[in-house]
Amino acid sequence: MFYQCPKCQKVWQYPVGICLECFLELERIKSEKIKIIGISKVTIPTMFHPKVPYFVLLLEDEKGNKWVQKSTKEYKIGDHFHVTRKDLVTSAGVVIWRLKYDVLEGIERVVELLGGVNVNQGSKVLILPTLIAPRHPYFAENTSPQFLESLIKYLIGQGVGLENIKVVGQSFDETPIEASAQKSQLLKVCQNYKIIPLDLAKTNFVKKTQDNFIFEISEEVFNSDLIINLPILKMGKISASENILKFLKKENCLGLKYLYSEEEIIESLNKVLPQYLTIAEARSVQKPDQFIAQLGLIFGSFNSLNLDRVFAEVCLLKNLPECLKKVKIEDIPIVGRKIEELQFEAEKY
Repeated sequence: MFYQCPKCQKVWQYPVGICLECFLELERIKSEKIKIIGISKVTIPTMFHPKVPYFVLLLEDEKGNKWVQKSTKEYKIGDHFHVTRKDLVTSAGVVIWRLKYDVLEGIERVVELLGGVNVNQGSKVLILPTLIAPRHPYFAENTSPQFLESLIKYLIGQGVGLENIKVVGQSFDETPIEASAQKSQLLKVCQNYKIIPLDLAKTNFVKKTQDNFIFEISEEVFNSDLIINLPILKMGKISASENILKFLKKENCLGLKYLYSEEEIIESLNKVLPQYLTIAEARSVQKPDQFIAQLGLIFGSFNSLNLDRVFAEVCLLKNLPECLKKVKIEDIPIVGRKIEELQFEAEKY
């Protein structure tokens, strides 16, 4: 994605917002035809690029804009470079994309590679961000305000009316959800777009039975046309899969956890819930020691467990959570960036 001034036609690769000379709002321009004009083969491993050899491609689009990109596939100068959507085997596939500066572009590409979403002005959209603690965004505890705002902008661009977008959450401890929403700055995003956040604990719950489980699920889930799970990923956890438990009534969820493993609960709950889209933030992620690693990635899938498994593979986690041990990485179709291009032992650095 590049940004061009409508008056002087100057182009930036950074989302600076307005032209620094004309002070006009920049227009976003997409690269349609991309060709390879230079290749460097790298054979020396480094901290963030331990797997060699790999190739650094110099790319150029039809407008003459240039940038570089890492690739594990060998190309020739003059080849056309493109990322196409292949068969994702229904809901099993996972999209990985590298974020540079524009989160909105990353969300657009992930949804596009997943086949898009069918929404219109009247579509009711339910967004469930990670919201578990009253902490500032730089702790990477909750979904970041930039990530939530970019998703809202994407939905507006698809024609969804703001009055039909609901941002929901629920507290499973003694901390009021309002405190977490305010400190995380997610509340401010909702206020800026005149979206009233919804505490799921105050909604009606309906009972659903599956595999001898009795789930009490918020009625809002079944009244929505599109459900978007918007977690922030954390190393050593199944963050995307755990987040959907917030659709359950607090007492019901805690009671089930006392009797069953999270793996059993999540697998049965997924059979009851309508299909939902997971768009997971992995720009700044928490390590097990709660220090932050900068990955600069975004993941997307209709299967949250597969997404968590791919994230664990990118981070080269040695001790997988029990839920993921039986999820075979070789059985998951992956689109966008290749795992080998992104892998490094993030826990070490």
